[in-house]
Amino acid sequence: MLEIKYSFREKDLIHYNELQIAQSEDLQKKLRKNRLFFPGMLAILGLFLWSYYSDYRTAVYVITIAICWAIVIPQVIILSFRRQILTSYTEQEKNAMFGQYELRIDPKALAEKSPSGKHKMPWKELLRVDFVQDYVHIVIENGAVLVIPVETVIEGDIREFSKQVKKMIDLYG
Repeated sequence: MLEIKYSFREKDLIHYNELQIAQSEDLQKKLRKNRLFFPGMLAILGLFLWSYYSDYRTAVYVITIAICWAIVIPQVIILSFRRQILTSYTEQEKNAMFGQYELRIDPKALAEKSPSGKHKMPWKELLRVDFVQDYVHIVIENGAVLVIPVETVIEGDIREFSKQVKKMIDLYG
């Protein structure tokens, strides 16, 4: 039986949610709109002021605001999203989520020991194993994901463990 121990932190939760943002077309459209549409309109206004009224000073101010908006506002939106992620959980939920995890491969299920208790996930409920940057994601049927940060693995070989989990999912899935 293969087993790993790792820690799950706030940083890892934020990373996973940022991946969800990157994959969400609706949120990406909103970010592009904030990055391109409004600053573009301001830039056009600045060029109009420059060419039609020969008001160079105001045109430079408006174009500077457009450039700053295009650079700064998307970052502000992402920082705001990070704060929203952490404030959307109660302290009790955070205590149950963050901390030391142990995963063990059993013949019939993936056994988890976490700050919230012990759980067994039958192999048929697990969908796949994804490798994303420095993380391993084990996707569960109900939409949940086990996020395993490679850098916080304390015991066990994460590569061997993930290969075996993938084999078990293929065998029982």
